[in-house]
Amino acid sequence: MEENKNLLEVKDLKVSFFTPAGEVKAVNGISYTLGYNEVMGIVGESGSGKSVEAYSLIGLLANPGKVVGGSVTFEGEDLLAYTPEQMREFRGNKVSMIFQNPMTCLNPVYTIGDQLMEALTCHDKNIKKEEARAKAIEMLELVGINNASKRVDQYPHEFSGGMRQRAMIAMALICSPKLLIADEPTTALDVTIQAQILELMKSLQKKENTSIIFITHNLGVVAEICDRVSVMYAGHIVEQATVEDLFYHPMHPYTKGLLASQPRLDADGHERLIPIEGTPIDLLNPPQGCNFGPRCKDCMKICLREKPPYADLGNGHISACWLHYKDLKKEEENK
Repeated sequence: MEENKNLLEVKDLKVSFFTPAGEVKAVNGISYTLGYNEVMGIVGESGSGKSVEAYSLIGLLANPGKVVGGSVTFEGEDLLAYTPEQMREFRGNKVSMIFQNPMTCLNPVYTIGDQLMEALTCHDKNIKKEEARAKAIEMLELVGINNASKRVDQYPHEFSGGMRQRAMIAMALICSPKLLIADEPTTALDVTIQAQILELMKSLQKKENTSIIFITHNLGVVAEICDRVSVMYAGHIVEQATVEDLFYHPMHPYTKGLLASQPRLDADGHERLIPIEGTPIDLLNPPQGCNFGPRCKDCMKICLREKPPYADLGNGHISACWLHYKDLKKEEENK
């Protein structure tokens, strides 16, 4: 059997929420691949479908959300065909998730050690309690928690925010998964702790050879940790590139807008931040053409009529914008 080149392959994934007001197409046909030992960032503003896409991969979509099309393949196996029992076995064992808010994800009435040990014993029924406890202490040490043998018996309220997030990372990695999904894991933390958590994730990723899908709206975080980036807007991936290409040669108007609205350390004097005008589209009534068209300063007539296809810009850099076709046509005419 031929070995899979990619750990994860997502093709034309569609996720909808069926509400009394109508169908909300939260994710509308996205495709990407994730290689072994690769970190991919998914960026976009709130409501762009980043978290919904991640939850749909591991069967954690809340009602009334439903995967309505596409395929998700993990090491050659179709995840969407898994039974609830298979998906429970898959979660934690081969894929783990770090959630946004460590304050609400840990059970306040169980010790940190009990919660780490539960994650382990769920997937290894034969492990002895002493072994599970030793592994829990080892994981707490790995994520940089001092005096782990004492800390393992403490409750979540005795941990600071940064320590709780470290405990969440330890819990996610305790079964040595091949894929880690991090859903804005640094959002609730202050900047200093944020930097420590990112540094920790980078070192653990190299040590454990884990692939990571890193969901965030912070482009600074993307530059720090990711190899490749997918930019999402209104349920679509509008641009995909390596981190270097995205920051030095952004192509889609939405990506350019995101970068222009971020403060820069290398700015000359006091440069004004340029916001993206307008408001996100209503997913119940999306525009006929390009979703970003109503907010785009470069909008043309065709943008309002037809959805733009992906333009291949080389080196794995793709972008969905009619401007690229206009530019490519000019280049062909000038040859």
